Amino acid sequence: MAENTKNVVELRRTVKEVKRHVLISRMLALLVGLLVAILAVAYAISYFYDKFGSFTVKVNKYDMAKQGLCLSETPDYDKSISQLNANIVYDMTNISGEDLPDNLDKINGSHNGNNYIAYTFYLINSGSDTLTYDGQLVIQNVTKNVDDAVRVTVYQNGEKVVYGKTKSNGQGMESDCDKEFLSSNIVMKDRRKDFKPKDRDKYTVVIWLEGNDPDCIDAIIGGTIKFQMQFNIVEAT
Repeated sequence: MAENTKNVVELRRTVKEVKRHVLISRMLALLVGLLVAILAVAYAISYFYDKFGSFTVKVNKYDMAKQGLCLSETPDYDKSISQLNANIVYDMTNISGEDLPDNLDKINGSHNGNNYIAYTFYLINSGSDTLTYDGQLVIQNVTKNVDDAVRVTVYQNGEKVVYGKTKSNGQGMESDCDKEFLSSNIVMKDRRKDFKPKDRDKYTVVIWLEGNDPDCIDAIIGGTIKFQMQFNIVEAT
């Protein structure tokens, strides 16, 4: 009788251990599934970001909090924003700059075409001081030398300037450009003085691959490039 009781107790313990093992296995499987899902989402975001590039606009957060320098996609705004993100073009191929629309500086926010990025935004002095600020457009990352054939047009309060990389043979500026890139990673830099309270500077940035550039060749297919327009205050009075 004592032996039978012992066997029943041992059997019960074994059943409990099996249930615990099943429960732990299910929990581990659920955790692994969640981890895989999180990694998949992170990879997808990284994949699209790397494959198709991006354009962002950023104001130094201290300058926004201290001096009221902020960004908006429209001339009017209801809150201070320190960063804007343009919509991504998912499959850009080369075009001619001559084929770009004439109204690129007339539409607010993202207004991309099939093969170009176009983004219009406003830099606003919402503070009480008159400012001097620097603005620069930088290349954050590039692959497969796609920047050799990239063109960037910057409209500042209606004034248009087309930028391109120096010719690959080192012989100066491309014929369709107004200015060369300042360096390998800086497209342009400008200083704005006497930026008074309630002033608004309007910017439009257009990015495309120039099909007439001699460096627009098959070797750059699949290349990526990321830009950021950065603003910071250098003086407040």
